[in-house]
Amino acid sequence: MNAPLIVANWKMHGTRSQCVGLARAIVRQLRKQPAPIQVVLAVPFTALASVKRILRGSRIGLAGQNCHWQESGAFTGEVSPTMLRDVGCDAVILGHSERRQIFHETDAVIAKKVDAALGSELKVILCVGETLAHRRQGRIAQVITRQLRIALKGVGKSAIDKIEIAYEPVWAIGTGHNAVPLQIAQVHRRIRQVLMTLFGKAAGSRIRILYGGSVKPENAAPLATTAEVGGVLVGGASLKADSFLSIAHCFNGN
Repeated sequence: MNAPLIVANWKMHGTRSQCVGLARAIVRQLRKQPAPIQVVLAVPFTALASVKRILRGSRIGLAGQNCHWQESGAFTGEVSPTMLRDVGCDAVILGHSERRQIFHETDAVIAKKVDAALGSELKVILCVGETLAHRRQGRIAQVITRQLRIALKGVGKSAIDKIEIAYEPVWAIGTGHNAVPLQIAQVHRRIRQVLMTLFGKAAGSRIRILYGGSVKPENAAPLATTAEVGGVLVGGASLKADSFLSIAHCFNGN
């Protein structure tokens, strides 16, 4: 059984010095209180190299928050999977709700990014989730199944150990509305069914499914005991070491 995966997504927050300070605090506190979890920091592009130096000698992974699907080319402002590997990344977040909603990334675009990232030997944290309109229309299973099937269509069983799934109910992110454990468990079970259909029971059962809907210290403990929750993707609460680590330590017993 994989250890719980706790991912900090710092989004567009932090200068290099601020990111270095936050990374240093997380490294220091995890060394004082080792936990049977895996931690990954998803850092702004400008701070990746600086934070990588802080993480050396620790077991904490480094992730990009997005990437392009081409290795190189005339794509001003983009970052390729090869570049992420070169700067020291182990993983990349793809299909985040903000990329889908704000930047209008389609399932087809995300699928190309997944293929490119895996081809560059990056682990992929693939985000899926429904909007409030989808939920009200009763289309949760339909939307999430579509997102998974398209994004993972070209992924072979040999790449299974490089895939993590993060469920992000868009309606519960920054809205003050929280998904309850029963709702989360239902969707995570659906995700598990799709994964086992795509990759077989054994392989599909190995993929961790994270929860990523406004995770905070206040709701972390119930999440840690919710069925099929193999970790969390933490946004705003990961911008302070104490709050992020209090979330992480809720998963010590899993």
